[in-house]
Amino acid sequence: MITFTAPPSATTASTAEEDSTITSFSSLQTDIIEAHILPRLDGITLAATSCSSTTLRQVSSQDHLWYKTCHSTWPSTRSPSVCQVISTYPDGGPRKFFSHAFPLLEEDRSCSNLRPSSPLAPPPSELISAVDIHYEDKLIFSKVQETETVTGWFRCSPFRIDLLEPKDVIPTPIKHPDGDETCKYIFNYMTLSWILIDPIRLQAVNLSSHKPVTVQRHWLTGEVQMRFASILAVDRGHVQCGIVVTCAGSEEGEMMQIREICLEIEDMDGMHINGKGCLGILRRAMEGKKGKGRNRLQEGQRRYKEYLEMKKERQERKVRTEGTLDILCVAFGVSCFVAFWCFILFR
Repeated sequence: MITFTAPPSATTASTAEEDSTITSFSSLQTDIIEAHILPRLDGITLAATSCSSTTLRQVSSQDHLWYKTCHSTWPSTRSPSVCQVISTYPDGGPRKFFSHAFPLLEEDRSCSNLRPSSPLAPPPSELISAVDIHYEDKLIFSKVQETETVTGWFRCSPFRIDLLEPKDVIPTPIKHPDGDETCKYIFNYMTLSWILIDPIRLQAVNLSSHKPVTVQRHWLTGEVQMRFASILAVDRGHVQCGIVVTCAGSEEGEMMQIREICLEIEDMDGMHINGKGCLGILRRAMEGKKGKGRNRLQEGQRRYKEYLEMKKERQERKVRTEGTLDILCVAFGVSCFVAFWCFILFR
């Protein structure tokens, strides 16, 4: 008796091939994976790899891998003050710090992404800013600055952090603007990261949109102003954390120089918020939910455009309200005037 056996199907062959691939990858020594494969991954890919299997999770959770990831993503984190904060970070050290500092805040129109902090928790006595600017994937500026927040001057004055002194300039590879092409090039190839760290509570948040939301050139002076922004929801609407980078031409060559790098926070009416008010906003932002980290470029620009639309609608409502009040005031004045003359004529 002859028995015919069906040939293996394509699905069976494919499954066998996948099993062979999985077996061959699993057969790699842990040292090879840790020393030659995982260090080549960026933070997002490294985090995804840790979810693949128990072995990869154990290997990819090593602190030295995440220290390397943080330092390559943000060179400013090599500073001793920032390294000290990262080393004492709870629940994962540098891995936890990366999950706080990389993504944008998760958008929540109900403002629950900025839940009120405990009323007993005092505001931070110090803030650490870790700032990095890249142009065409090359680092052109990196600085760590500590800002005290306990003086009355800080709490009562408009919140502002300046990274450069008035006479400081930073050379850049950016050429003098030649029409709109240079501004478009800056818009596409300049990136900025501004990580604000609370060294007491060991919390951090990235306040930058990564790429500029606007690039404007002054028609008279030729200065180019780049704005990076993060929109935060608060109880009474939204606020803008705006990071302004101003470049101007140098007298010695064709390349431009950075003259100003500052962080400010303003409300929807364009009013700058004082230090005391900003401390509460920043504290809630650090405690808020973080996004997944993907598509942060488009997400940051989309939120800024929506913020401008909301700001425009708010201003239009304000104008209409003021116009209505003006009409009522005029009508009331006319009524009083008529009543007065009627009283004089018919008494």
